[in-house]
Amino acid sequence: MKDDIKIEVAKLLLKIKAVFLRPEEPFTWASGIKSPIYCDNRLILSYPNERNLIENFMAEQVKNYFPDTEIIMGTATAGISHAALIAERLNLPMGYVRSSAKDHGRENQIEGKINTGQKTIVIEDLISTGGSVIECVKTLRAAGADVLGIISIFTYGMKKGLERFEAENIKNYSLCDLDTLVKVAVSEKYISPDDEKRLLKFRDNPSDESWRL
Repeated sequence: MKDDIKIEVAKLLLKIKAVFLRPEEPFTWASGIKSPIYCDNRLILSYPNERNLIENFMAEQVKNYFPDTEIIMGTATAGISHAALIAERLNLPMGYVRSSAKDHGRENQIEGKINTGQKTIVIEDLISTGGSVIECVKTLRAAGADVLGIISIFTYGMKKGLERFEAENIKNYSLCDLDTLVKVAVSEKYISPDDEKRLLKFRDNPSDESWRL
């Protein structure tokens, strides 16, 4: 991903407050981990200009990195709207993958028609350790899809996530990452240089709360 795109997306996320940086008052994840950052990319949908920019960037990444793509699949729920907007731009079929199969009706986990061998891209809004999107990829592969990779808006770039992608032979391209975002946040005085060091230390090992000291 080009650095100028990463920087532009970082500025956009900070401007619309889709990303909150609070080293002094950390957020608590569902896992119990204390985090100095909270990312809510759903807010992008509420800002038409910023939304169009993000979707255009993501559509371009699909064309650049995966030109043979035949279908766009979103992760439920945050990736669905972005997948739909990107599919519209590229004039491609679209569907989405639930975290688990429904307990009624046809009990689908994959919504939308997907054919065996169909070259598929997964759209995700946020990647931390990568667990949920990897399960999505596995579900699609089990259904016969040829998953080429993932296009995401933001990644923390955590070691665990990178190792998981490598182990599963999954390519991911994110519009922005934590390293770029904290550099922009320092330059625009959202946080201090000391806060940047703490955020990157958190990225290296989220379970180690020594970053808070």
